[in-house]
Amino acid sequence: MSDNKTIVFFDLETTGLDTAVCDIIQVSAICGEKVFNVYTLPRRPLTEGASEVNGFTVSDGSLFLHGNAVDTVPLIDALTSFISFLRSFSCPVLLAAHNAKRFDVPVLTRVLQELDLQQEFQQVVSGFVDTFLLSKNLYRNLGSHSQQYMVRHFLGRTYEAHNAVEDATMLQELFNSWNVSRDTLSTLVFQDELQKGWMI
Repeated sequence: MSDNKTIVFFDLETTGLDTAVCDIIQVSAICGEKVFNVYTLPRRPLTEGASEVNGFTVSDGSLFLHGNAVDTVPLIDALTSFISFLRSFSCPVLLAAHNAKRFDVPVLTRVLQELDLQQEFQQVVSGFVDTFLLSKNLYRNLGSHSQQYMVRHFLGRTYEAHNAVEDATMLQELFNSWNVSRDTLSTLVFQDELQKGWMI
């Protein structure tokens, strides 16, 4: 992996946990001091479990977070603006998320393909890093590798988990508190199964 990779930490909130069908509700990302956040109105209902965890509800065609209405944009605009945010950094960008391989990346790449945005996305993203797998590689003896547990363990803090902005922000702080060698990180960079042609 070249030295000039920029790592952008991101998180998605969705209508459920089924990566094959769930809709994106919130996309957030952070790199240094630059923060991205956008909400989009889902097409499918939220599962009861998802709503309990992330605090989102939909009523009368509006999206609410903990009972407060939030401004939304169409999904294609949300992801186009996300790509524009990523383009503002030195490319190629690595996208990092906790549980990226099992959840965030399959959801994101599926939706990008549905909207015919994958080619544009590939121009700015060279690969992904799953900080859950990274933490298991670095700290095998930890009692848990959940992000909330590790934020308490390494940073001595609690935060509003399952808010995508908070999750991405705390993930960046968590990652920066670890001593991650370039070699270790490079072994864990991956592409989505559908994007094996991407160059690292």
